[in-house]
Amino acid sequence: MTNRPTVRSHLRLIIAFVSRILTSVVFCGSQWMQVSRLRLFIGGKSMGVAVYSHGRPTVRAVGGMVSSAHPLASAAGAKMLEAGGNAFDAIVATAAVLNVAEPFMSGLAGLGCATVFRAEDRKVRVLDFHPPVPAAFDASKLDSLDIRDGANASGTPGNLAGWCTLASELGTLPLSTLLTPAIKHAWQGIPVSPFFVEMVRVSRPRNMQPEWLSTYIDPTDNATLNTVLKQPDLAETLEEIASEGPSYLYDGPLGRKMAAHLQSLGGCMTEDDLAAVAPVWEEPVVTTYRGLDIHVPPPPAESFQFLLTMKLLDGIDIGAMGHLSANHLDMVFRAVRLAAEVRIRNNKCSPARVAELLSESYIEPLRARLLAPAPITGRTEQFGDGPLPGSVELREHTTSFSAIDRDGNAVCLTQSLGSMFGSGVVIPGTGVTMNNFMNWGDLHPDSPNRLIGGERFGMCLAPSISLKDGEAVLALGTPGSYGILQTQAQAMVHHLDFGLDLQAAIDAPRARLWDGAKVNLEARVEESVIEELKRRGHQVGSLKPFSMECGGMHAIRRDPKSGALSGAADSRRDGAAIAL
Repeated sequence: MTNRPTVRSHLRLIIAFVSRILTSVVFCGSQWMQVSRLRLFIGGKSMGVAVYSHGRPTVRAVGGMVSSAHPLASAAGAKMLEAGGNAFDAIVATAAVLNVAEPFMSGLAGLGCATVFRAEDRKVRVLDFHPPVPAAFDASKLDSLDIRDGANASGTPGNLAGWCTLASELGTLPLSTLLTPAIKHAWQGIPVSPFFVEMVRVSRPRNMQPEWLSTYIDPTDNATLNTVLKQPDLAETLEEIASEGPSYLYDGPLGRKMAAHLQSLGGCMTEDDLAAVAPVWEEPVVTTYRGLDIHVPPPPAESFQFLLTMKLLDGIDIGAMGHLSANHLDMVFRAVRLAAEVRIRNNKCSPARVAELLSESYIEPLRARLLAPAPITGRTEQFGDGPLPGSVELREHTTSFSAIDRDGNAVCLTQSLGSMFGSGVVIPGTGVTMNNFMNWGDLHPDSPNRLIGGERFGMCLAPSISLKDGEAVLALGTPGSYGILQTQAQAMVHHLDFGLDLQAAIDAPRARLWDGAKVNLEARVEESVIEELKRRGHQVGSLKPFSMECGGMHAIRRDPKSGALSGAADSRRDGAAIAL
């Protein structure tokens, strides 16, 4: 006699397989196309299966894993794991190679922070290497263009100090070993990708300095595909750092060259600013969502907006709404807007104030607004006027990468030069590109986040480590300017509320919200859903199916029982997850 449940279960598997094929993203010429989702019904239930990736699978392993924005960088981190290093060694080697392979996003003269979990003491901490504003910086004498390009756009470099602190305090391998892959790639060269070519093309109309042109533009072919970018000046700088350590920048020849060149261009950074750099260990901010304790950096980092969004959504059964339905997207967009306004009004607040903002007594009236029918509009960026018109696209160029080792140590690091290629200033003879992090502070005198010489300022980096029962189970971060605080929440909902595999959750359609009611949504959402979102008050604009405006997320998940790792790299960028 036929066992009907068995037949039905087999039929479900067959349909899921067929649906997976029919919903895959197909490459055709230079355009990505997505075949419509297939919905089948068995026993009265919808059997929609969504596959959102470009065909790349989730990477799985047990020996350790790195996921970053460039395959060579991830491979360098994995090589450290193979050599007996831990996740903290791996993340430093990865960061250094990113300096070489994605110089438009990464560099030792950038700023950032890392959220880390040590398996030895089962504790999450945050290392903040986002130094204060240069002491002589005077916001009253500058305008928005001054803090976008040129000598006064740069914050004091913190990345190198952060890398070296992670290596010396948590790593097991010498700094010279960790920098070896980056030095090799700087000497022998990196073949540039279409993504690299696009970064150069968009950057050239800016006020880029002559050293930038000579460093990154090949006069014979103008940075076209398959150009091999060699960076001998940077290779020599990294060799000196490998030999002398971070003092080569913060109290040595590189720092003297940096301060002198910036001052020759009218900048205010001094050797004293560099000598004062000291990464700070901090206690993270944490909230619980769907059984995970999500940890992010505390103020002055602005990452508490991400947690506010999750806290607002935690009291709502989003999973019952239908994935990528108008109800699902509307609810998430509304929560993001409410959380953004709270963040803007409370920038640089105290840890006690953050705890109050995340309390149920504070969240309850916000959630009532979230559930009310009235449209929600407001600010998503800054207190003041925000970026210059036409330069918004220059603000999405951060990078985030993660590592987890065999023992369960985990780190998620988010760092940036600010805009692509930072301020456009390259220190002569060093290969070092300066950041333009001042572009993320406010010049507005009434802003809680006003740029004041010698003081820390808020920044929208949000590297996250999530725990379950005291074990690190997820390291996740993304670039994207103020979109960081939006798209990480969207990916968490895809993954935790709708159960999408980590790679599919990261590749699933995302949106970037802007001031007012503006929402730019990737073009893989059904037209009927878009029309309903418009009816509910959202001003929906269309992006490419996979748009860099929605970030470039990298994440690793760990099963604490088996130690199995699963990693994902965002199809919106050049990244890869590489494992042992």
